[in-house]
Amino acid sequence: MAVIKQDDVIQSVADALQYISYYHPVDFIQAVHEAYEREESPAARDAMAQILINSRMCATGHRPICQDTGIVTVFARVGMNVQWEGATMSLDDMINEGVRQAYNNPDNVLRASILADPAGKRTNTKDNTPAVIHYQVVPGDSIEFDVAAKGGGSENKSKMVMLNPSDSIVDWVLKTVPTMGAGWCPPGMLGIGIGGTAEKAAVLAKESLMDSIDIHELRARGPQNRVEELRLEIMDKVNALGIGAQGLGGLTTVLDIKIKDYPTHAASLPVCMIPNCAATRHAHFVLDGNGPAVLEAPPMDAYPDITWEVGTGVRRANMDTLTPEEVQTWKSGETVLLSGKMLTGRDAAHKRMVDMLNKGEELPVDLKGRFIYYVGPVDPVREEVVGPAGPTTATRMDKFTRPILEQTGLLGMIGKAERGPIAIDAIKDHKAVYLMAVGGAAYLVAQAIKKAEVVAFPELGMEAIYEFEVEDMPVTVAVDSTGESAHITGPAIWQKKIAESLAVEVK
Repeated sequence: MAVIKQDDVIQSVADALQYISYYHPVDFIQAVHEAYEREESPAARDAMAQILINSRMCATGHRPICQDTGIVTVFARVGMNVQWEGATMSLDDMINEGVRQAYNNPDNVLRASILADPAGKRTNTKDNTPAVIHYQVVPGDSIEFDVAAKGGGSENKSKMVMLNPSDSIVDWVLKTVPTMGAGWCPPGMLGIGIGGTAEKAAVLAKESLMDSIDIHELRARGPQNRVEELRLEIMDKVNALGIGAQGLGGLTTVLDIKIKDYPTHAASLPVCMIPNCAATRHAHFVLDGNGPAVLEAPPMDAYPDITWEVGTGVRRANMDTLTPEEVQTWKSGETVLLSGKMLTGRDAAHKRMVDMLNKGEELPVDLKGRFIYYVGPVDPVREEVVGPAGPTTATRMDKFTRPILEQTGLLGMIGKAERGPIAIDAIKDHKAVYLMAVGGAAYLVAQAIKKAEVVAFPELGMEAIYEFEVEDMPVTVAVDSTGESAHITGPAIWQKKIAESLAVEVK
């Protein structure tokens, strides 16, 4: 019979969340490196290089892989023989206290992203609590924990459907993945839950993402059941879509497909698909009464030693002197190194600015001729001017794009993933530009930021408007002033190339 201490749960959860904030699972690092080695698309290869460099930097610097340090999900399998020593909290409260301590750790502050009253005031809880917790009571005398931190960009791309029993799961996945865009930061994994009821399928999908990447081992030994056949079929067919790293077109969109299933009603076929992004973060530990869990750091030789080199065709741009005429010479797919001053702003700041414009009020910042970066950075520690500061999903700002461009003279925007039709039309009409920074490379991006100052809406916390001064911040022209989108042309080109290659192989 195991006797578990309350403090061991709290410390173990806190330590695990700190651990996964800066250590990728080794299997994920290896899978991205393998994809990087065989990638033929320069844009996708460049994006994966940044992800791998960022991963190594975070492992050595103990700072977050991504500025979105996630909503915490915990799966706890509690042994029926477990006893508690002097516990004064519920297990929920112990887990949440661990979350609170992890996210407020002064040596590695993590971004608090959780909002209470989600349909109302949406007030930040300040400590990233509460976690989303799932329990099973099982035979045994220990507690097994799976702890994950899931970013909003990938979580928002989750899809759920109630298929007819005769419908094809593969067809639904292939129809659905392109509608997810690139906001989930591929390359990553797709977790698929099949069966049960609607809510059971969603939990199965999320739980499947706690497993290690093992698709290559499965391919080598061959599938032994229908679920394993589906994993291989979906993996190959999704990668054949040519979406590629960061949605720029390429050979690898997914690194693995994970599936869990459960018996379901004869009339039903519930399916849920949840992506894991390039900031895949999860850890597993067991408490058996012998103190808090100890998680061993990955060996540094697990991280490939990759350098990111500036190509010959890269532009350099000084945002302090940049003219609209110069921006109009930039072409979709080009790489630009940005220097100078930029503003930041994301959902809450954009809504507030548009509300002010609609009321005829003057904005607290002048956007004319400026660039705005869609980011909610992590708070700085030690000598940092700002913490990890990777981009957030740009499509959430699409509905604000036209009024901002029309009424402020904003020159350009920087974010993650693609823009939707309404944003592209507004960019084209105003001869502006949208630039893409790599999602999942937040600490690397932060190294380009030399100064940071809050200049408006400080009460919004991480959603406040900052002014950053940057030096050689790498971005890709994702939508140029003519409205051409790299997220449309890139995948189309690579889907065709992959199809032609497969046709040659069949012959």
